[in-house]
Amino acid sequence: MSELAEQLRREVNRYSPDEKLPSSRALVERYRVSPVTVSRAIAQLAAEGLVVTRPGAGAFRARPRAAQAPAGDTSWQEIALSADGASDLVPRTVDAFGVLASLAAPPPGVLEFNGGYLHPALQPERAMAAALARAGRRPGAWGRPPLEGLPELREWFARSIGGTVTAADVLIAAGGQAALATALRALAPPGAPVLVESPTYPGMLALARAAGLRPVPVPVDSDGVRPGLLADAFRASGARVFVCQPLFQNPTGAVLAPRRRAEVLRIAREAGAFVVEDDFVRRLVHADASPLPRPLAAEDPDGVVVHVGSLTKAASPSFRVCALAARGPVLQRLRAIQVVDSFFVPRPLQEAALELVGSPAWARHLRVLAAELKARRDAMTSALARYLPELALPHVPSGGYHLWLRLPDGADESAFAAACLRTGVALAPGRPYFSAEPPAGHVRLSFAAVAGTDEITDGVRRLRAAWDEAR
Repeated sequence: MSELAEQLRREVNRYSPDEKLPSSRALVERYRVSPVTVSRAIAQLAAEGLVVTRPGAGAFRARPRAAQAPAGDTSWQEIALSADGASDLVPRTVDAFGVLASLAAPPPGVLEFNGGYLHPALQPERAMAAALARAGRRPGAWGRPPLEGLPELREWFARSIGGTVTAADVLIAAGGQAALATALRALAPPGAPVLVESPTYPGMLALARAAGLRPVPVPVDSDGVRPGLLADAFRASGARVFVCQPLFQNPTGAVLAPRRRAEVLRIAREAGAFVVEDDFVRRLVHADASPLPRPLAAEDPDGVVVHVGSLTKAASPSFRVCALAARGPVLQRLRAIQVVDSFFVPRPLQEAALELVGSPAWARHLRVLAAELKARRDAMTSALARYLPELALPHVPSGGYHLWLRLPDGADESAFAAACLRTGVALAPGRPYFSAEPPAGHVRLSFAAVAGTDEITDGVRRLRAAWDEAR
């Protein structure tokens, strides 16, 4: 689509203002592309202000824009944004670098080994489109939903969590990131410490700091968070919140070991603390995985766990529907914060989620996805063993979409990441995953955001060249 947009961008200069461009059918025939590609290219030019579209008439060259007024002086904002009359413990800046690194699209020709979402080829686009179409025709689909979410969708999420969790314990949120932000605001006041896994998802660190919280790292190993160190961290910091990903942790891929699960809940309960369970990739299990452990929330009768579970990772970046589950008085606080922040998740999206997860296409999608993720993981691990044996891979996960590699001692991960970009691969450096000084250099490689296994093998070959250059 970008190539067609560039061609049309050059061609539009040959037309006078308000002159009509060729029809979509003519562009399809001329450039041998699909109608969808033409439609997206025209939309791109319209967004840039180069053309205007008129329903039923076609696309026309836009009139030249009027000269823009001189830019204002915004230097006063530096003082306003840095002034803090509340507390030196509450930062006024928001560091989104780690989040932007995984959300930003790479330049053309650069393989996306840093992506956090499924490649379009892996997304259930037809099933989502059909679900959205059916949802839009439901009676009342465009009205105001219940503030907690549609009862049927809350019930579906409650069943997927299991245990004694009921629909009454579930709120529908607009994606995992929004749910985590709500949970942190509900559970900890500005300036308070919050325990996080080390390493952990950069978006979690960004959320905590944006809320004025102080992330305190608790190391993880191949069996998940280390309970002894978790207890030490609670005692030393006085924290009342621990955020964790017990299943296929980001970035290590670790699964919290059975013997540690009850211990983590016991330690938190004795500290009078909450455990925020980010169950973000439960539906991205690989075909060769053993039966998955239940969410921690399913084993928690005392309301220690605040559970976050989303459909986004297994569906689409734009399919932002999530469950936020809790028990006891904290549920009302979560509900109040969510209502104040965003009122509710749009009803058509909730209706579409119900249509999607209730269709046979959803189960088929998950089966196909499990097989495809395993094939991609195996392709990447094989290519790494062949072309880059210097990089240590301590754990091969059976779920999720990425691998976590340790660089040799003394290696410069920033130099390696820069060399990778020059060879046409974008990866995620390890430093943003640590809230304190990292023990070594690391990189995270995603195998879900590229087109297929051929691109994975080609990308690892490029990493070999980058590694040689960086050394």
